[in-house]
Formats: sequence, C-alpha cells, structure tokens
Amino acid sequence: MNQITKQLKTISLLLLGLLLSQTVQAQQELTLKEALQFAVENSENVRRSRLDIDGGKYRTQEIRAQALPQISANSGLTYNPIIGQLVVGDQSFQLGRTWNANAGVQLNQELFNQQVFTGLQAAKKSESYYNLSADLTEEQVIEQVANTYYQVLVNRQRLNVIDTNIKNVRVVEKIIGNQYDNGLARKIDVDRIKVNLTNLQTQREQTINAVGQLENQLKFYMGMPVNTEINLPMTELSAVTTLPNLADSINTSERTEMKLMDVQRDLLVLQRKAYVSEYYPSLALTGNLSYTGQSDKFDLFKSNNSTAFWYDASAIGLSLRIPIFNGFATRSRIRQADVDIKKSDEDRRQTSNSLNLAYENAKVQLRNSIVTINAQRENVGLAQSIYLSTQNNYNNGLAALTDLLDTENALTEAQNSYTQALLNYKIAEIQLIKSNGNIKSLLK
Repeated sequence: MNQITKQLKTISLLLLGLLLSQTVQAQQELTLKEALQFAVENSENVRRSRLDIDGGKYRTQEIRAQALPQISANSGLTYNPIIGQLVVGDQSFQLGRTWNANAGVQLNQELFNQQVFTGLQAAKKSESYYNLSADLTEEQVIEQVANTYYQVLVNRQRLNVIDTNIKNVRVVEKIIGNQYDNGLARKIDVDRIKVNLTNLQTQREQTINAVGQLENQLKFYMGMPVNTEINLPMTELSAVTTLPNLADSINTSERTEMKLMDVQRDLLVLQRKAYVSEYYPSLALTGNLSYTGQSDKFDLFKSNNSTAFWYDASAIGLSLRIPIFNGFATRSRIRQADVDIKKSDEDRRQTSNSLNLAYENAKVQLRNSIVTINAQRENVGLAQSIYLSTQNNYNNGLAALTDLLDTENALTEAQNSYTQALLNYKIAEIQLIKSNGNIKSLLK
C-alpha cells in the first residue's frame, strides 16, 4: 500500500513537471506547496546530494572489501636465450631451461587489522553523514524557494498598486486636460500630472523587471526551466491578524545542522582511532598455489611427445607485522586529531548559539511584523478614505492638485508598507518553522 501511494505521488509530481515545462495559453497556477514539492524533486542541489548518498554506499563497499579475501591469479611465459649456471666446486649446473611457463593463484586474508576495522566504522558513519547532508540541502532549498516565492508575490502586489495608481492618475489627467482646454486649469497642473504619470510608468517597468528576475530566480531554485510560464495565486499572501504560539526556547539538538555536526565529530573520533591503530600489530593469512613447466623446446603446451617437465607447488602461512618506531609520526597525527575534535566542539557550541539567535530574531520579527501589519491595514483604509475625499473635493474645485497628489502618494506608501510587512512576516514565519526543525511541514 505504501509503495502504491509513493508511486502515485511520484506520478503526480511528474505530471506537474510536465505541465510546468510546457508553455500553454492558460497558465497553471503554482501554489507554494506545489512549488516546494517540485523543488524537492527537481532541484539540482537536492539531486546532487542524493547522488552523494549513493556514492557513500559505494565507498563503504570499497572499504569493506579490504576485510574480505583478496584473491589474484597470475601466469607467465619466459624464454631464456642464455641460461645461467650454478658453479659448485669444479662442477657447474644449468639453472633452468630455455622455456618456462607458470600459472598460480594467491590468497591474502586479513585476520586482524585494526585500521581496516576502524575504516569500516567510519565508512558506515559516513553514510549517515551523507543522508543528513541531503536532508539539510533539502531544507535549505525549501527555505530558499519559499522566501523567493513570497518575494514574487509582494512585487506583483506592488505592481497591482502601481497599475491602480496609473489608472487613477489617467482619470485626473483627463479631467485636468478638459479643464485646461476650457481655461479652468493651469499649464503647470497639466505638466505636473504628466510628470507624475511618467514616474509611475517608470516604476511600473522597474517593478515588472524585478518580478521577472525574481520569477526566474524562483524557477532556478526549483530546478525548473527558466522559460516556463508560471502563475502564483495572490491568495498565498494571505492576511495575518494574530501571532502563532511562540515557545520560550527550542531544542537545537534536534536540528539537522546539529545532527550533522555530531556525525562530523564522530568521524573525527574515528579518525583519531585509526591513527591509534597504527600502533597495533596486524596479522594476515597468506596462501598460494602454482603450476610450473620447463622445457628446452617450445613444446610446453603439447599434449603428446612433449619434453616439458611440469610440477606444482603450494604454501600457506601467516604474516605478522609489528610497528616499532616511525619517528613519532603517529603521535603527531593523534595530537592533530585531538585538536580537530576540540575545534569541532567549539563549532558545535557556536552553531547552537546561532540557531538560538535565529529563533529569537524570528520571534522579534514576527511580533514587529504583526504590529506593523495591523497598523498598516488600518492606515491603508484611512489613506484610501482620505484620497477619495480629496479626489471628490478636487473634482468640485475644493482642493488643490498638490493635495490630491500628496494623498495619492500617501495611499501608495501605505499600501506598499502593508505588503512589505506581510513579506517580513512570512519570511520570519519560515525562519521560525525552520528553527523548530519543521521546515518540511511546508510540503504537507
């Protein structure tokens, strides 16, 4: 059942990728959850980290091979144009014959080698390291994509504000133009409206470029082709009214960063153990079996009428190696390992402190953002009311153009401040979720 569910999930993501990789007239809306799921499956960084997991497994197999029997075969054919002589007293004996052939098998099996055994432990621990590294990379991609996703939404909202302002200014421009044609407005008023409209159009182009760049950056982080058309629903930038429950502190030991540092320290301890193992003796079982043929003619491989003489030989033994003195090189390596372990402990303390700092900063930012959001929400409503009242007064000749432009700028500033406060809140919320070690909950 779990396998079927996993397959259905994979098929859904593939279908989503297919939809997003093609340019169609009706753009597919991409929610934050869908964007994060796509990123987890397609981000180059995530896929590379998963390849590291596979590479770590193969490295473990490579080290494990050192503890298994090592078997090799060899063969050779030798021609001796001049054969050496062994002289004993007044007599000499020929050493070998013109043609020699041999074949053999050799075996070597480690019976006790502490360095190999420690290497196996380190290799197994390395697999945990690569798994945690992949988890951390996935969390970083999720954070990166979520932050950029909200930045796109905020800039699109700013674009909507500018478009609304341009629409309003065009209405005023038309009114002032008619008044100027009838001698009821000054040329300077017409020019001021044109300047204001030109500035808004320039801001619009700049915002459009910013949105395009952020969308491309978002697609890059997701592992999506940058020429893919996407549409992000504005409902994802929802209104916020209350704070979530904020704990006084967090358990940093459950964070992936801390688990990764713990594994790194374990690897350093195993490295020190491997250096200590250089003091230990090593014992290996050796064995060989050979088959040799000699002849004065090249008839070694004839089955009939061959003058070759063939014989076999075998040997089994133990090989013991005892280290005695290497100029204190091993001692120096052990002391270097001790320093690396102490540095790792200091790095762990610093990382734990930085994680706590990020959590406290996220809480402060959330509190500040919620206050700003509530204040700016009311401010936007008030600025909107003032603008409409001033616009009505201007149309009836009861307010100056300067007052109308000032209230318009105040409304724009209030709207942008409200949107920026929402962005600050969302980014702080992501940091808070990450600080609690629940960043992957955004995928659910």
